[in-house]
Amino acid sequence: MDEIVKRLARLDSCAVSDAMDKVGLKSRVASGLKQHSTTRRIVGRAVTYRLVPADQVPPSTGAPRHLGTTAIETACPGDVIVVEQRTGIDAGSWGGILTLGAKVKGIAGVVADGPVRDIDEARAYDFPVYCRALTSRTARGRVAEIACNAAVTIGEVTVQAGDYVIADASGVAFVPAADAARVLDAAEAIAAREAAMAKALLAGRPIAEVMGADYEHMLHQPQEELR
Repeated sequence: MDEIVKRLARLDSCAVSDAMDKVGLKSRVASGLKQHSTTRRIVGRAVTYRLVPADQVPPSTGAPRHLGTTAIETACPGDVIVVEQRTGIDAGSWGGILTLGAKVKGIAGVVADGPVRDIDEARAYDFPVYCRALTSRTARGRVAEIACNAAVTIGEVTVQAGDYVIADASGVAFVPAADAARVLDAAEAIAAREAAMAKALLAGRPIAEVMGADYEHMLHQPQEELR
């Protein structure tokens, strides 16, 4: 497993979001993408695809290829598939057979900015799906894949293939691959400081004292002071 993924798996999206604030990477979190099939957190590297209205895709002379299949085939075990379906069309960007194919491949989960269908199958397979909405409507004739492993937009975040993803009930955070080491250094320090604050509370220190002394200044302290 990628060492960055191992470290990321010990954190949560809040610590990662705070760390990105600390190092100056703003607006790298997408809110409102809910856990719809499991309550498990997922982490991994992004494999992306983008959907557009079906009539915007140029005609193909080859055999038709179902959306999402290229992403599954190119993904490695532990990757997270990240889907942009911001067309406004009520049509699934992911479905049951794709879920099974991803599960068999060992993919960690899916993050979809748009509707997903066959969510009961994802629940049956215990496969994590984070998405904007649910639908029964097929993609066929409505939306189509225009790009795989190109940049996608999730919420207000531009996500590149290979970026790191952490998703939990609080939100979905995307860490650019080039910045992952410094973000994780900051996130681990923040998580350690919060653990120390929790220990102080359990030991009986007043919460105003703990929060005032530590929390309000935590994101602004020099990195070496956070360790």
